[in-house]
Amino acid sequence: MHPNTQTIHTPVLLSAVLKCLAPHRGESYLDVTAGYGGHATAVCQQTEAPERMTLVDRDATAIAALQPLADKGAALMHADFLTASQSLAEKGDQYDMILADLGVSSLHLDSPERGFSFRAKGPLDMRMDSRNQLTAATIVNEYDEQALVEILRHNGEEPRAKKIAAMIAARRPFADTLELADAIAEIIPKKGKIHPATRTFQALRIAVNDELGQLENSLDLWLSLLTPGGRLGVISFHSLEDRIVKQVFAKVSGERYDADFRLVTKKPVVGDDTEIVFNPRSRSAKLRVVAKIKNTERERQYANPRKK
Repeated sequence: MHPNTQTIHTPVLLSAVLKCLAPHRGESYLDVTAGYGGHATAVCQQTEAPERMTLVDRDATAIAALQPLADKGAALMHADFLTASQSLAEKGDQYDMILADLGVSSLHLDSPERGFSFRAKGPLDMRMDSRNQLTAATIVNEYDEQALVEILRHNGEEPRAKKIAAMIAARRPFADTLELADAIAEIIPKKGKIHPATRTFQALRIAVNDELGQLENSLDLWLSLLTPGGRLGVISFHSLEDRIVKQVFAKVSGERYDADFRLVTKKPVVGDDTEIVFNPRSRSAKLRVVAKIKNTERERQYANPRKK
């Protein structure tokens, strides 16, 4: 575990998560990206039911950091959230609250040896689960140029994907993160405070960890894991993730009698100025929440169709 895990980790949009998920005493909670336990600890303080918590993470360091909650009774699952969700669904488990805090942890970015950051020298790794075989080095140094173009466009929405892919193909092999970031900066002019390699590193990270595929295949599972009245919250950090979540939530809610879910957040919740100052990672965070409709709630809506 990182020696300062408990002091340096600040869970993003914490007050909004607690407001929208509205934990009640005794309720069950599934955190599919539990990380270092910031959200889970706060939820547990309100539910007072650690034994009804299931905490999932694919990162071994995070699992170690979650041990204090496990000591209180929480169940830990060392797996990616799709594999874990499939397993829980097969068992027929259900939860009053589910939270997915997507993307890369700040502690990943702050650990050069994990290879996520273009600001410090490290291996081209980017694996959230070190047990997996695929690394960023494999993609950068072995994938053909057209495959690189597609990854940069699809996962990074990089407008200069062809130029960057051509440069990579011409100059590889790349040995570390700084070498790749500097090479990109040489051919792409910097605009504002955004580093020219930002989109490329995002694209590689998403590809290495299959983040979009995992999300697309997990959302329906999470909805099925909710109890009647249960709430699902998803925090995304870029438009690709948010678009997927928005479309699925819109599809299952809707203003119709047979809808099984209702939107708790009509628009995504974002961090206020104060939070952004103290937790810069929240700058790009968006929280969307849906709740599973109880039969009694649907009956009231049907009896009073004009009532909002």
